[in-house]
Amino acid sequence: MVYFDANATTALCDAARSAWLEANEHHWHNPSSPYAAAARARVLLEQGREQLGQRLGCSPEPIVFNSGATEGNHSLFAYFKHLYPDTGTVLVSAVEHPSVLEAARFWFSDRLKILPVDAYGVVNLATLGRWLADGDVILVSVMAANNETGALQPWETVLKQCQKRGIPFHCDASQWIGKCPANGLGTCDFLTGCAHKFSGPKGVGFLKIAPAYSGFKSLIGGEQESRHRSGTEDYPAIAAMLAALSLRESMSRQPHLGTARDHFETVLQKELPGIQWVAQKAPRLWNTTSLILPAYDNLRWVRLLDKRGFAVSTGSACATGKEGSSHVLAAMGYAPEAIQRVIRISSSWETQSEDWEALAHAIIDVGNALQRESQQPGTSQVIEL
Repeated sequence: MVYFDANATTALCDAARSAWLEANEHHWHNPSSPYAAAARARVLLEQGREQLGQRLGCSPEPIVFNSGATEGNHSLFAYFKHLYPDTGTVLVSAVEHPSVLEAARFWFSDRLKILPVDAYGVVNLATLGRWLADGDVILVSVMAANNETGALQPWETVLKQCQKRGIPFHCDASQWIGKCPANGLGTCDFLTGCAHKFSGPKGVGFLKIAPAYSGFKSLIGGEQESRHRSGTEDYPAIAAMLAALSLRESMSRQPHLGTARDHFETVLQKELPGIQWVAQKAPRLWNTTSLILPAYDNLRWVRLLDKRGFAVSTGSACATGKEGSSHVLAAMGYAPEAIQRVIRISSSWETQSEDWEALAHAIIDVGNALQRESQQPGTSQVIEL
C-alpha cells in the first residue's frame, strides 16, 4: 500500500521508536517521585521542554505537555469560558479543524464569530481588522496550515494585528509543525501541536500558553506541568515526539520538496479533462493537494484507488463518516455537488517521485474505467464496497 494520507496521521519513524524504547527501558519512572531515578526522569523531561522551546522560539516554562492538539484546543476554550463567563467575543476562522471549531461552538455558541476566507481558503484580513476594532474580542484562533487543502494561513500577520490591540492569539499548528520551520511559532500567545502528525506517537502533544495566563488549568488534581495539567507525564512519548520533530525538521529543509507533487498535478491536468484543483494558487504545504474529480462520488474513487494499492482521503479524518459537505470547502464557496467529488492527497517525507507518478497513472486509469462503465447501457453507478 502506498500511503497518501499523511495529514490524517503518520507511521512512527525509527528515530521516535528508538527514543521511546530507550526511555521506557531506562527512564520510565514517575518524574514527580522523590528518588534518584525519578529525579533523572524529571531532569530529562525539563530538558525536553527546553528543546521544544528552542525549536518554537520561546522560553520553555509556558509549554504544557498533553495528549495532543484536540485536548489543547478544547482546554483553551474551556479556560477562556472560565475567564469570561458572560461577556466577550471569540473569533475563529471558518476553515479550522473540528477540534477548534466544535470546542469554540460548545463553549461560546452565541459569542462566536466565524472569520470568512477567500476562494483559496485564506482568512480575510480586512474582516479580521474590522472585527478586532469592535473592542469586545477576547480571543482569536487561526490555524497555521489547513489539513484539507494544505493552504497556509497568514498567522504571523494575524498575530501582529492581535498584538496591536492586546488581544490573545491562538494558533493550531498541527499540520505546520514538522513540514515547515517551527521557529517563531512560539511568539503566538497560545499554540497547539501533536506528535502523530510528524511521525511521533499518538496520544502526546503540547499547548504553549502566554505567560500572562499563568493561571491556566486543564486537568485538575496534582501539581504536574507547573499546576497547568494534572496527571503523570509520559516522558517516553515526549522523548519520541522530540526525536521525530528533530528528524522531520531536518528533512523538511530539502529544496526538492513539492516538486513531485507539482509534476503530479501537471500530469493529471493534461490527462484527465475536467479536473479542478483546490487552493492550487495559494501557498500550500509541500505535501498536500486537493482535487475535484470530473465525475462520481469521491468515496468511489477512494475505494477504487485503495484496490489499486493507494491510500487517499476525502478530507479531514476527524470528519469522515459525517453526513454533508466539508465545512472547509463550503467556506471557500464550493457547491455541495463539487465537494462530493473532492479527494485529498497528502504525502509523507519518505514518499518518492515514483509514488506520485504511479498515483497519477492510477487516477487516470480509474477515470478511464469509470467513463467506459458509464457509456455501457444499463450500468449502475452504485458505490462499490
